[in-house]
Amino acid sequence: MSIHENLLGGPPPTHLPDEPGPRELLAGGTPAAEVAAQYPTSSLAWAQLADDAFERGSVVESYAYARTGYHRGLDALRRNGWKGHGPVPWEHEPNRGFLRALNALARAAGAIGEKEEHERCTTFLRDSSQTAAETLG
Repeated sequence: MSIHENLLGGPPPTHLPDEPGPRELLAGGTPAAEVAAQYPTSSLAWAQLADDAFERGSVVESYAYARTGYHRGLDALRRNGWKGHGPVPWEHEPNRGFLRALNALARAAGAIGEKEEHERCTTFLRDSSQTAAETLG
């Protein structure tokens, strides 16, 4: 087996490069909107905005933030060799922003009645990282 295949013969796991700035700012209490403005490509910042909006009952706003984080994450995954499927391990901390945004998108889609998108995103999350699906679910 080559280093580019997993045990099932599929694509290798994608590991996004570390971007400590957004993570450190959020952990230090900087508001997520400020972090997203400073790091607009950070899925983590958008995922935090989506979570915050959802928690205060702003579901449509959460959906918009989650969709932004999801698409920023897809861009980053593609830049790092992802071909549209394959593992995106939760265990690799830089992947967590994308996985959180994907989860937030599934959650918000379900809340606004977008059943197909909810199911697609839920499946995508589980297929990308079972650990993320269990941790975030």
